[in-house]
Amino acid sequence: MTNPVLLSPEQARQMIREQRWTKPTAGMAKGYIQANLAVLPKEYAFDFLLFCNRNPKACPIIDVVEPGEHAPKQAAPNANVKTEIPKYRIYKHGKFVEERTDVIDLWNENMVGFLIGCSFTFEQALMDNGIPIRHLEEGCNVPMYLTNIQCEKAGIFEGPMVVSMRPMTERDAIRAVQVTSRFPSVHGSPVHIGNPETIGIKDIHQPDFGDAVPIKKGEVPVFWACGVTPQAIAMYVKPEIMITHSPGHMFITDLKNEQFSIL
Repeated sequence: MTNPVLLSPEQARQMIREQRWTKPTAGMAKGYIQANLAVLPKEYAFDFLLFCNRNPKACPIIDVVEPGEHAPKQAAPNANVKTEIPKYRIYKHGKFVEERTDVIDLWNENMVGFLIGCSFTFEQALMDNGIPIRHLEEGCNVPMYLTNIQCEKAGIFEGPMVVSMRPMTERDAIRAVQVTSRFPSVHGSPVHIGNPETIGIKDIHQPDFGDAVPIKKGEVPVFWACGVTPQAIAMYVKPEIMITHSPGHMFITDLKNEQFSIL
């Protein structure tokens, strides 16, 4: 099989569409923006758009898929967001009910899809600066946690921020702040460094989403706002239906990482 790092976005999406790739997408199609997904009935769309606008750290919008459409016109005009994410999650009235590999039958003419920036985007920049990414080394999904950081309310939408975590040395953590600050459209700089209990995480070895990774001696956990936040919001607000990506299983766009960086 072709090295997934070397795939073009179109090749990666084809593999996913044909269900030849159902794993997390970290490291696929090197150099291209990956995005989280949140799909809601259009009666919720304005409130959710406002929620994202008020919470740009956790929910930076990359593109919107309009009602009746299947492609994000700016991010990947030839794509089909209904079939080109490895795994989707379905929430009904705030409860996770199933995981599946396409949502063709659920995504109707009344639905609006939001593509939200993903921290996988800046991981290549971290590695280019000599900062190792533990979940890539371990071949697993990034660990993600519910926190006590409350998002800014907008309409019906409110609830806690989800964060992703990458362990690193204190020296690397300082550099990571500098590097990721260049990517404000995909979560930007960390929201917290150090003691996880400060942001409401009781056990760093038990993530709420994704996989646990080892934290080595001399390392500190570094936390970034995460695009899984809408899933936490869905569980809190309980809309009739909400379709999301499965954590770590992203939509790969045609947009290059550097298009979203500040030089």
